[in-house]
Amino acid sequence: MLAAHVLRCARGALPGMDGFSPAQLDRYFWLVRSRAQRVPLQHLTGMAAFHMLDLVVGPGVFVPRPETELLVEWGLAILSGVRGPLVVDLCSGTGSIALAVARQRPDAVVYAVERDPGALYWLHRNARQCQTTGDRPVVVVTGDAVAPSVLSGLNGRVDLVLANPPYVPEGAVLPPEVADHDPDQAVVAGPDGLTVIRPLLTRAKALLRSGGWVGVEHDDSHGETVPRMLTAQRSWTAVTDHADLTGRPRFVTARRC
Repeated sequence: MLAAHVLRCARGALPGMDGFSPAQLDRYFWLVRSRAQRVPLQHLTGMAAFHMLDLVVGPGVFVPRPETELLVEWGLAILSGVRGPLVVDLCSGTGSIALAVARQRPDAVVYAVERDPGALYWLHRNARQCQTTGDRPVVVVTGDAVAPSVLSGLNGRVDLVLANPPYVPEGAVLPPEVADHDPDQAVVAGPDGLTVIRPLLTRAKALLRSGGWVGVEHDDSHGETVPRMLTAQRSWTAVTDHADLTGRPRFVTARRC
């Protein structure tokens, strides 16, 4: 992937390339050394692939992961019978979830909520980039995803709320790509990892119409805890936890009563 990045070609085209120029070779070895030092591949290429999107990424924003694509796929399936859906992506980061939904459902109105200035820089860039390719614009909202005042005008009207919030418990051992390069505020969420998820579920409850759905990614240690939190609110039905591609608990879904 680094070689293809330096040569500005697709990976599959590498066998047909003539090779590196001296300047390209220097660049390539610098990138390889940086990757060996655990700088994320996506930071080195400036790009993260996510659900048929190429998102720009870099320092200051959480790099979207493939497991979150499963949450998007679930959300798109839920929307299959809804015309002109209203969708909210809380803790949007790069905008990966919001932009993926907007790409697949051009009839949807999609809001992306983010408060961190570093993440907002990348969110705006990705929103502009996707718009230039013909996607329907995503409405970027600067604000705290769990604040009752943010998008309060949509309360009781939203068809689908999706979120990949911070959820890692404090003290968890993380790989260097995460610990040294992903923003701490986008990863860690209190002693139990639920500091953001708790109020986020309450905010989702207020935003959703009766019959609307929520889907929230969580830590693999939360496979029983987060569904139990939803059940305790007595405002949800069809509370279900879903595994990622490795079989670990990864996101919870529920329907608003």
